[in-house]
Amino acid sequence: MNAPLSVSKSLVLDGQNNAIAIPPMPDYSGRILAYTATGAVIVAGLVEQVFPPWMGWLVLAALIWPHVVYYLTRKTFLRYSSRIRHKMLLFDCVIGGGFIGVMGLIATPSIAVALMLMFSCLIVGGLRQWAQGSVLMALAAAAGVSTTGLADSFESPLLLASASLLATGLYICITAFYAHQQARALMTAKTQIQNQREQSIALSHKLSKYLSPQVWQSIFTGERDVRLETQRKKLVIFFSDIKGFTELSEEMEPEALTELLNHYFNEMSQVALRYGGTIDKFVGDSIMIFFGDPTTLGQREDAAACVSMAIDMRKHMKIMRQKWRSQGIKTPLEIRMGISTGYTTVGNFGAENRMDYTIIGKEVNLASRLESLAEPGEILVSYETFSLIKDRIMCRDKGEITVKGFGRPVPIYEVVDFRRDLGPNRSFLEHEHSGFAMYLDSDKVAEGDRRNILAALEDAADRLRQEEH
Repeated sequence: MNAPLSVSKSLVLDGQNNAIAIPPMPDYSGRILAYTATGAVIVAGLVEQVFPPWMGWLVLAALIWPHVVYYLTRKTFLRYSSRIRHKMLLFDCVIGGGFIGVMGLIATPSIAVALMLMFSCLIVGGLRQWAQGSVLMALAAAAGVSTTGLADSFESPLLLASASLLATGLYICITAFYAHQQARALMTAKTQIQNQREQSIALSHKLSKYLSPQVWQSIFTGERDVRLETQRKKLVIFFSDIKGFTELSEEMEPEALTELLNHYFNEMSQVALRYGGTIDKFVGDSIMIFFGDPTTLGQREDAAACVSMAIDMRKHMKIMRQKWRSQGIKTPLEIRMGISTGYTTVGNFGAENRMDYTIIGKEVNLASRLESLAEPGEILVSYETFSLIKDRIMCRDKGEITVKGFGRPVPIYEVVDFRRDLGPNRSFLEHEHSGFAMYLDSDKVAEGDRRNILAALEDAADRLRQEEH
């Protein structure tokens, strides 16, 4: 007897988890084809009187057995058995080997049945299934030979040989055809999945523009569920706005003002992301950022990163102010910032169909209040923030303020600069007058640019000296 056709029904999922059917030859139809082919070989052997008459019953068995297997594997407890297809194929190898043995190892039909069995084993289970099937088939053939003995002649009459070769060729060709069809369908599905994957990646990158990168990353990696939930965490909260922006908005056209504001937000966002801040929102000319969620380096490091970001923003604002001045914007725009540290409620707020990942709490109000109290170019921090950064960053005591929600006056401090940037060895220098502005951070100047900068400074100094005389 012979094994069922190797290719079973398959499904793959496309990029949107939709099932794509791969057209195979079902096991049931494949088994019917295989056993019908074997039955034809038996009939040819009976006609040629090579097989004994009792083997006529094997033709009936070959026609009934595929239906019995279908019932056993689909309607009984065997359907729950793991790898049932592989097990039934091994059983077919035993049946086929027994048939080869009882017909006395006649060459052509024996080879035909063995080829069909081995072909099925290779496609269904690879070399391992082939090796197991070969062993079982050989053992069954030996048992059959020991029962009935070898044939008087191993040569096959013309009809038997022709029927065997035709049955084997037909079975292998039909099997190969359906395998080819399945391979083509798999390639089509692979191409479709790849296209949908690229579309999903492009869409996810577009959606990421509406979320902070940390939040977007945690959602797309599965670390965070998109549902209404919050938690209490100790965070560092940052607020900033532009002093003089209201006056500027009255002087500029809306289109030019929008371009300036977007340029400002883009530059400040790059600074924030460089330090690991989670950008919460933009409101008017204000920016709200927090540190410590969804990732954190510890309270002290989060506070140091936030204040470092604020100092960098203040320095970067000087560069942007020079650029704006060259574009004809004479209104002096200054950034002012407020930072507080404390427990807040952070998470998804809103409705099931529209959420906003943000924070609420009195520390948020404190940071906003500090920002509104700050002078142009000033960074004000709460006492808790000061206690976490004082060993790295020089701060100046600014007294106390009363804030709604706090039972006692709140001590506040002004950030001066990094301690390493104070004194004669500091890397940062700045000077600004009407008609002159200089910003220098020697640590960030590339070695190849130093000569050009020195030449520009010397040229500027020579011109000032000439005009003085």
